[in-house]
Amino acid sequence: MSRKLFGTDGVRGRANSYPMTAEVALKLGAAAGRYFRRDGGSAHRVVIGKDTRLSGYMLENALTAGLTSTGMNVLLLGPVPTPGVGFLTRSMRADLGVMISASHNPHQDNGIKFFGPDGFKLSDQAEMEIEAMLEGEIRLAQAENIGRAKRIEDGRGRYQEFVKTSFPSGLRLDGLKVVLDCANGAAYKAAPEVLWELGAEVIPVGVSPNGTNINDRCGSTYTQTAAEAVVAHGAHVGIALDGDADRVMILDEHGRVADGDQIMALLTARWADEGRLQGGTLVATVMSNLGLERFLDARGLRLERTAVGDRYVVEAMRAGGFNLGGEQSGHIVMTDYATTGDGLIAGLQFLAEMVRSGEKASQLIRQFETVPQLLKNVRYEAGKAPLEAASVQAVIAANEARIAGKGRILIRKSGTEPLIRVMAECQDAALLQNVVEEIVAAVEAAV
Repeated sequence: MSRKLFGTDGVRGRANSYPMTAEVALKLGAAAGRYFRRDGGSAHRVVIGKDTRLSGYMLENALTAGLTSTGMNVLLLGPVPTPGVGFLTRSMRADLGVMISASHNPHQDNGIKFFGPDGFKLSDQAEMEIEAMLEGEIRLAQAENIGRAKRIEDGRGRYQEFVKTSFPSGLRLDGLKVVLDCANGAAYKAAPEVLWELGAEVIPVGVSPNGTNINDRCGSTYTQTAAEAVVAHGAHVGIALDGDADRVMILDEHGRVADGDQIMALLTARWADEGRLQGGTLVATVMSNLGLERFLDARGLRLERTAVGDRYVVEAMRAGGFNLGGEQSGHIVMTDYATTGDGLIAGLQFLAEMVRSGEKASQLIRQFETVPQLLKNVRYEAGKAPLEAASVQAVIAANEARIAGKGRILIRKSGTEPLIRVMAECQDAALLQNVVEEIVAAVEAAV
């Protein structure tokens, strides 16, 4: 059995179009509620958080209706980062956590992510079972057992206090000027308040959400805005989060950007020196740069690669007993602190290293020399399978032979959008460009 509704990070799509409609959200809420009430009993509860998208109101209400119809009591958190939902699900002893967000996507999109009672995202198996329940009749609660909904006013504050516990107790951020870009998203209040409380001079960017400006020319996927602010204000460092604050990019005092690979390299080396790195291993995805792997090899450390998606990173970390992992895109997972990627905690770890070492951000963001990497996307119509075309497979095979021993090629379907992602790495820039362009042209011809 395979999943049709769920992708690599929950259910996602364009708001008010299948599957991101109020009707589907209601049914999904009912199915998830029944799934987590299989043992019967009472006092079942679910926490729901969201980012700042206009469609969040619609989906929040629909999910609440579906969940309460099966007897689940709903606790509404309002705008809170995705990792905050993971934390509060466990902290508030809930059976289920739900985050309404499409992460780094534009405001027209939205998504629904589920967390289990342990605060971790649901497994593929659990998602398949919930999908299967949608196909049949979902047993509703008796009238006297319908759930209640309650808005929790201090959910964000609880998360903020938790985040501060990840920062070394003997350190402060006094004298540090930080540009903080919240992408007009879920962390627009939480992140600036945390940094200010720890002593930083905060220059906030992307903290005026209006329902349609989330990730719009701001945040971790558009770092130009933060970079300009860093230079204009003479800041020591910049931190750029995405719409649900589970990703982060770091900018040095010149506005230059460090992606997740560089941040993971810094933390891995530091944790290894301190004896904190479990199993001497960093878990990252197939997208992480070959330079990161060489950096770790030179230090006697290991890189374990997974499929793309922070959920798969976390699953590998839990299976192997590792405590540090993440993605090049900026998901940094530290299971000593959180159950999923947390951009704010990762940003604090970087700031702590600046304070501890006394080094500038520019000295910390370049831990290794990257192998040239080129990524291009090809959009296709849902339901089509361009990678199965014989012409595409032939071009891929020919180019894999050309680049063998010099680099690597990775081609995959996006789990969140109808895109084919064509990525290659190679020291020979001309060969790299040619290989990617040939494969992209073949895929485009097929679609």
